[in-house]
Amino acid sequence: MDEKLLRIGTTYIPVTNVGKSSEWYMNKLGADLSYKDEDKAILNLANQSIFLIKSNENQTSNFIDIYGEERFSLTFEVNGLESLKELHKDFIANDIRVGDIENRGHTGRNFVFYDLNGNKFDVWSELSPLFKERYLISK
Repeated sequence: MDEKLLRIGTTYIPVTNVGKSSEWYMNKLGADLSYKDEDKAILNLANQSIFLIKSNENQTSNFIDIYGEERFSLTFEVNGLESLKELHKDFIANDIRVGDIENRGHTGRNFVFYDLNGNKFDVWSELSPLFKERYLISK
């Protein structure tokens, strides 16, 4: 079999209110809405489709690791440390719950942020080399 998995096309995120959550993602993160009904919204964000799925209260995409730490299941990438710092400031100015910029002992820096429902996400300052090459990003 020569075909390999090529990309992640869709991510599903649990939310309690599809309308409020889709507005939050559009206004705070710049997502584009392509479909919405009572049970789901389909957004275009960061080169993939994000499905916001109506779920029960206190349901998130987060999980607890073996050390008892809450973890995120999705990391967004930005192009460099300055972009990360600017986004961090922008998120704070837009009342998005964010963590501090961290040095996790590997290339680049990260910070976490949360949506309205407590879904935890990560942002990393390093674009993957393949993404840079495909989209001709030289910075």
